[in-house]
Amino acid sequence: MESQLSLIEQSFHNRYSLYVREALEELSDNFTITDPCIPGHPIVFASRGFLKMSGYSMDEVIGKNGRIFQGPGTCRRSVMKIREAIREEITIQINLLNYRKDGTPFWLLFHMCPVFSKDDGRVINFVGVQVPILGKPRRSGVRASALDSVLQSDSEESEAVEPCEASDLEKRRAMSAINNIFSVLTHYSESTGRSVCRKRCSIPQVGLLSSSLNISLGRIKQSFVLTNPYLTDMPIVYASDAFLKMTGYARDEVLGRNCRFLSGMDTDTSTLYQVRESIQTEQPCTVRILNYRKDKSSFWTLLHVSPVRGASGKIAYFVEVQTEEGCNSEERHGLSPEKRQLSVVGAIKVAVRSLSMVGSTSKS
Repeated sequence: MESQLSLIEQSFHNRYSLYVREALEELSDNFTITDPCIPGHPIVFASRGFLKMSGYSMDEVIGKNGRIFQGPGTCRRSVMKIREAIREEITIQINLLNYRKDGTPFWLLFHMCPVFSKDDGRVINFVGVQVPILGKPRRSGVRASALDSVLQSDSEESEAVEPCEASDLEKRRAMSAINNIFSVLTHYSESTGRSVCRKRCSIPQVGLLSSSLNISLGRIKQSFVLTNPYLTDMPIVYASDAFLKMTGYARDEVLGRNCRFLSGMDTDTSTLYQVRESIQTEQPCTVRILNYRKDKSSFWTLLHVSPVRGASGKIAYFVEVQTEEGCNSEERHGLSPEKRQLSVVGAIKVAVRSLSMVGSTSKS
């Protein structure tokens, strides 16, 4: 958890500068900002208004997924609509029943929209504004009187769980909050040279991963990278946290580069040729290779390379799974490094295939 919190700090500050938190804290709106590129799609910022409304402290929220605010009365269909909006990287506005820390339910208008990189069009964050709905619950006359007579002692709770509709004023408040937040994010991202925007300003480069695929891959804890064979020099388009920890590189130092940057003076060129040959023939291979960390220290790894196909059967990516020699955690759990690597490849194939199937279905 500590390493994830440091990753959150680094990611947020690199994009928006060290002063963005202070500026966001001055806003009176209730909102959270999440990062789909970090495993678990965690909250990376929560406003003071949101913390006061929910009853949670900052430490209890940062690093957690937004589902911690859901409860037994939260509509599953609404949650699925939010997940679909994340997958499609689009804006959504929906009425939602959430729960405070003390367990009391309350209705809110949830307005979520993606934050795009101005450079390449990929999604950097999602902003979620929450406006409490102050109006009375929507009820039918017969059902309301029945509930009132049977649940008189629990009238407050029954009102909270009954569906509520946001007013036009509450919808305008949500839009105003979004405008305020984007004004801050845009300003501070420009100061770092990594500008963001509210609408996709450029067509994403081929090979950039969707938010949903990033989230799915983030659940896989082993060291691996995905490379795109259709881009020049077959660059890395995804690197796991375990890979970054093992090599000492930051994510932005890895993405867009060919895997050979890990090679060094004593790396066997015949091994590199064997890997290239397997990629050209679209066949999996496993080799033992000497790689180098960012600090120039060398380490031996068992490297497994395999093509990853989409639902159509066409190769979408190549995955490279690395297991450092001398790391016996897999064997202690009853799995050899080879079996662990194959299980990682299997999990990645399922994630890629599933999302490509959903994508093709939604287009048809």
